[in-house]
Amino acid sequence: MDSHDEFTARTEIKKALYEKLATLPASPGIYQFRNAGGRVIYVGKAKNLRNRVRSYFRNTQQLFGKTLVLVTHIEDFEVIITSSEVEALILENNLIKELKPRYNINLKDDKTYPYLVITNEPFPRILFSRQRRRDGSTWFGPYTEAGQLRSILDLISSIFPVRSCKFRLSEENIASRKFRLCLDYHIHKCKGPCEGLQSEEEYLLMINEIIRLLKGRTSTMIRSLTDSMQHYAKELKFEQAAEIKAQIESLKRYAERQKMIADDEADRDVFAVAAAEDDGCGVVFKIREGKLLGSQHIYMNNTDGESDATLQARVLEKYYIETLEGVPDEILLQEPVGAEEEETLRAFISEKRQEKKQIRFIVPKIGEKAHLVEMCRQNARHHLEEYLIQKQKRGEAAREHYGLTTLKELLHLPNLPQRIECFDNSHLQGTDYVSSMVCFEKGKPKKSEYRKFKMRTFEGSDDYAAMEEVIRRRYSGSLSTELPWPDLIVVDGGKGQVNTAFHTMNALGLSIPVIGLAKRIEEIFTPHSSDPFNLPKTSPALKLLQQLRDEAHRFAVTYHRKLRSERTLQTELTTIAGIGEKTAFKLLKQFGSAESVAKATIEELRAAAGAKAADAIYRFYRP
Repeated sequence: MDSHDEFTARTEIKKALYEKLATLPASPGIYQFRNAGGRVIYVGKAKNLRNRVRSYFRNTQQLFGKTLVLVTHIEDFEVIITSSEVEALILENNLIKELKPRYNINLKDDKTYPYLVITNEPFPRILFSRQRRRDGSTWFGPYTEAGQLRSILDLISSIFPVRSCKFRLSEENIASRKFRLCLDYHIHKCKGPCEGLQSEEEYLLMINEIIRLLKGRTSTMIRSLTDSMQHYAKELKFEQAAEIKAQIESLKRYAERQKMIADDEADRDVFAVAAAEDDGCGVVFKIREGKLLGSQHIYMNNTDGESDATLQARVLEKYYIETLEGVPDEILLQEPVGAEEEETLRAFISEKRQEKKQIRFIVPKIGEKAHLVEMCRQNARHHLEEYLIQKQKRGEAAREHYGLTTLKELLHLPNLPQRIECFDNSHLQGTDYVSSMVCFEKGKPKKSEYRKFKMRTFEGSDDYAAMEEVIRRRYSGSLSTELPWPDLIVVDGGKGQVNTAFHTMNALGLSIPVIGLAKRIEEIFTPHSSDPFNLPKTSPALKLLQQLRDEAHRFAVTYHRKLRSERTLQTELTTIAGIGEKTAFKLLKQFGSAESVAKATIEELRAAAGAKAADAIYRFYRP
């Protein structure tokens, strides 16, 4: 096919595409974009299919990043109309899992995570399972750590006498005495329902208490058990009262191990996300009665160009579609939810809870709730760091980019610090005072733009004066036009050096962000805060800053040693009558140092510098 025929064919495709757009319904549903090969490359949901799908084609100049690339590959699309936004949400989730479209955010499937299941049978059992079945059982999870789930199972077995056998305890089997008591009965781990020693009604009351425990209702459960204990004590049933007292004590120990993070003892879920380049991580805290029962993290990829709000919406949808536990009335978020997503989520959650009770989506700015969201965001960043480090070990990702992204977030920089310049001073008791400037671009050294400075404006030892001079010379002299401006300035030192650099930049009329990294305990100083802060030792951001600081230190020390060597050459050899710099350099090159020259024999000196120079040097060192 020649270029003219290809152009004609593409024109016909685009014409058919726009004709199809005109027939779209204003109904909720999902849409699928296909490429030239007929493969589905994107799946989306919409409250109004007509408006949503047309928005991709109205003005491509307003599109950017991944969305712009997506639109250039759309050759056809199809829609599925649903009766509600909730159906569209569930259908979208299923299709993304099945089709894995190229341009959708990919949330890692947690199908191998463990669940806790209370079986659907007379005298239910409590089990650990990695495969969820729709058999009428009650499911809790998924749990991100199997160890956490096993500790919960151990706790339940230590408090409640739940049967562990696999017997089919129907009324007929129990009445016919088909089963015999096992060891669990004799060690008080079971009350013997297999021989009719415990009624099903009593057993199910115990199961309801376990469900309350799994939902985090420890306070109300302790109160209920206390009432029962007192009731048995009044009736002089001291053995039953003692059993319940042991349960209460175990529950109190369990409740003490849970972290109290909210004084109001409310139920809430907390969401936050972190992203770097094409990967992301979402974290949800599950808080019940003010206690943090646990957290879950969800990894994502194909996130490049997506906002935090979009990533957060995907995490919310995935979590509430797959979670098997109750949804609280309050949900704390890092970013506001879009009106359409919020309406869909409200409808879906209300349907799942089978009640119309209002759910509050809150984006807190100050106070305890804002602290919870920030703590959740720090966890998301930590999990993403670990994930990227593992990817780097497998050769899948560059750690430097995440270090830059983390720096941008921590320091609230307006731009990603693609170019960072770092300064350090070096001297020996105030002599040969020098400074160095090293440059990193995109997390890598750019040695062609390193610069060194010999101090001119002061004498003696004065770190602040040295910092003021080197900053002024870099950003106001010829270097200010020779080199581009950095996105971030790092100085080796603490509060004093940072303030000196900051005030010097202000005097020059420049507003480039400045920070300091102190060597002793790797504290980070900023001009606007009286207290420093620390980064985790494994943080890519800290590793990057340390690499910058160490490189600036190496470059400064190397230059300082060179000046000292030149000064030694000048003060010893060139002070000898008849010895010039050229001869002195030749001797140092031959012998390595002035000390070696002084120890050389007259024959060695004559061979290196000639008879006249050799005699002068020999007489100087051996008068």
